[in-house]
Amino acid sequence: MINWTDYEPLFYKHEFDCQETGENEMTLDFMNRLYALRSEYGKPMVITSGYRSPDHSIERDKPKRGEHTYGNACDVAVSGENAYNLIKLAMKHGFTRIGVKQRGDYSKRFIHLGVDKSFPNPVIWSY
Repeated sequence: MINWTDYEPLFYKHEFDCQETGENEMTLDFMNRLYALRSEYGKPMVITSGYRSPDHSIERDKPKRGEHTYGNACDVAVSGENAYNLIKLAMKHGFTRIGVKQRGDYSKRFIHLGVDKSFPNPVIWSY
């Protein structure tokens, strides 16, 4: 069980709650890696998606549950040079699944960070 106060003020539980059900099953390993990454990154990290319930509309339509449903991934709003720096540090901290959405509207750009070993890795993909 995660003691969310251990991650404050860098992260708060509500940032990782499923946006449709409110559930939150983030793993301790993932959160520890993310905390170490954020500490070295030195800038705020806006979490746009953390845990997703298997009942979340995005997950329901997939043929196989995504790593968000296992508490081993999050999406971070970031672009440009900050995205480059975040990816570089993410690899250093053991994130082996990195998705990159860096085109179009700046307000919708993000980096997916994941560590779930039950999915192909290491891998980088684009949206």
